[in-house]
Amino acid sequence: MSHLRKVLADYLSMRRALDYKMDQVERRLRQFIAFAEDHGETHVRTVTALAWATLPPGADPIWTHARLADVRIFARHLHTLDDVSEVPPDDLLPARRRRTTPYLYTPQEVADLMRATDILPKTHVQATYRVLVGLLAVTGMRIGEAIGLDRDDLDMGGGIVTIRKGKFGKARALPLHPTTVAVLQNYLLRADRPSPSGAPVLLSSSTGKRLRYSNVHPTFQKLLHHCGIVPRSATCRPRIHDLRHSFAVSTIAEGYRSGNPGSGLATLATYLGHVDPKHTYWYLSAAPELLGLAGDMLERHLAGEA
Repeated sequence: MSHLRKVLADYLSMRRALDYKMDQVERRLRQFIAFAEDHGETHVRTVTALAWATLPPGADPIWTHARLADVRIFARHLHTLDDVSEVPPDDLLPARRRRTTPYLYTPQEVADLMRATDILPKTHVQATYRVLVGLLAVTGMRIGEAIGLDRDDLDMGGGIVTIRKGKFGKARALPLHPTTVAVLQNYLLRADRPSPSGAPVLLSSSTGKRLRYSNVHPTFQKLLHHCGIVPRSATCRPRIHDLRHSFAVSTIAEGYRSGNPGSGLATLATYLGHVDPKHTYWYLSAAPELLGLAGDMLERHLAGEA
């Protein structure tokens, strides 16, 4: 094993022990190390890191910035060990992070995605993904929160699901509609549900284990393709995370239609697990429908003052 690959293994183990999610970082750093080794290098050099980070030519600045940032953090760790590896400067490949334009699913598209699970192998897998899509659509929880749920997190009698593995370590309880509780109860009682392998997870794979995002992502892409759901533009591509965005926008839109949009924003921020309300208010500018509803309300207000 090369020097870079050995240090990478130790680096990943250390970061994961600190509860960092390193799957994507690991993939990028392995690609960088292969690139460096192809150039005959055994340590990190800024010029090589820059050449790799800017591949392919014409790549989006956000993409190149993120790639170089991964190498920079790894290089800092490496530099403390060998004092030879170079750490790329912080001001190299700067990029201002911008939010991805959300793809807002219509109720019909959500229903189509749930029906499309019939194309998946095994009836239990079909049921699992049908429940997963529906749960994300009606609760707005993050995909990592959904697949991290255990059976004990669901209180059937109280109609509440508790997210204990939320972002930033924040736990929260979400009330569920009775129809959602009924669906989850029926799912857990299915005769084809495999015996749990390890923790008694809520949404289980065909082997009884917890779902992995590395498998959920391509499966969701397959469902999108089957339903004919395609990008609306180069910057607005359908993702599974957009089920959360769709829930948020739908909730805010309902507040506008009822004539009292502001009262529910703080509640929605708590429900979504936002640590800063600005992340909830962002939806007001992210969806043209909400801007239109806000404009209509302003016009009615001004007309009343005239």
